[in-house]
Amino acid sequence: MSGVLGFNPLSFGAEPSGERLARIERSPNYDASIGAFRNPEPAQRLPRAVRSRRELLRALLSRDGRRPSGPIPLARPELDSPPASGLRLTWLGHATVLAEIDGRRVLFDPVWGRRCSPFSFIGPRRLHAAPLPLDSLGRLDAVVISHDHYDHLDLHTIRRLAASDVPFAVTLGVGAHLERWGVPPERFTELDWHESAEIAGLRLTAAPARHFCGRGLRNQQRTLWASWAVAGPEHRIFHSGDTGYFPGFAEIGAEYGPFDATMIQIGAYSEFWPDIHMTPEEGLRAHRDLAGSGGAMLPIHWGTFNLAPHPWAEPGERLLAAAGEAGVRTAVPLPGGSFEPSAPVLPGTPWWRGLAGERPAATAGPVEAPLGHS
Repeated sequence: MSGVLGFNPLSFGAEPSGERLARIERSPNYDASIGAFRNPEPAQRLPRAVRSRRELLRALLSRDGRRPSGPIPLARPELDSPPASGLRLTWLGHATVLAEIDGRRVLFDPVWGRRCSPFSFIGPRRLHAAPLPLDSLGRLDAVVISHDHYDHLDLHTIRRLAASDVPFAVTLGVGAHLERWGVPPERFTELDWHESAEIAGLRLTAAPARHFCGRGLRNQQRTLWASWAVAGPEHRIFHSGDTGYFPGFAEIGAEYGPFDATMIQIGAYSEFWPDIHMTPEEGLRAHRDLAGSGGAMLPIHWGTFNLAPHPWAEPGERLLAAAGEAGVRTAVPLPGGSFEPSAPVLPGTPWWRGLAGERPAATAGPVEAPLGHS
């Protein structure tokens, strides 16, 4: 266990201060009147009682269909040789993706921890093991962090990466966490929306997203959240981070695309907090805004942590149905599975069927609890 009784105070990270805080306060996306970053469209981050508080509480406490009925199968990533096309994505569970792009290797939102929580004994626990040890990934050219929630920014994973020489691209304010956890300031670049960094021959750009931030009970909204566009000499990819749907996706696609592949959040949605996470259908709409009729979509942020009242496998089932109807090229690999977006056939077997639990995998209507780690 970490710290006293399974709690490590380092997990809370650090609040921005000094010049870092001054830069945040100068951001055009920061509202000094409320001391917080603004969303591109207004968003309510706390759960709302759609019909009644009793129904909200019942949904949050329900266990119906929220865990698989057996072990989730894993794939061993195919990383021994470079991708023939120059682009390959490996889904490592939740929002963690290894992107091999034009000879470079970028790791998004790395989380190898067993729980997305500051405690070792409570909080959302993985539904499956990490597909391979962090040390087995091999060389990394960049690590990208979308925001500071526990299921996207993991203390123990970051401290292990701090022992290497890999550079980080993060959002404004997140550098305070990294410094406290042992990453030297010269190893990371903090970006506001529409700012870019050149790392290893890639252009990494922080783009808008509709979400929120915070790792403690008092969330001051002083670290930024973002989606990410990554451009290499030949390919371009997009990682959504966490976000609700908003029309700005089309603007991101027009400015930073066209994208050969998108990694889009489709899980942890709810009718009780519709502004800060997308349903599978909204995720598909975001992909089409970003990529038009081209590109391949990798659904992320589902199947690894239980963060919402919907059945654990429902996002994959709904996404497959919507993508089939819309004719969108979509990959649903096993956790640990690799694919090249330009391949004639993408992984499309619904591997979760048979593990969906007591409740059917596909149900009508959305039903996450945004508790600072979602």
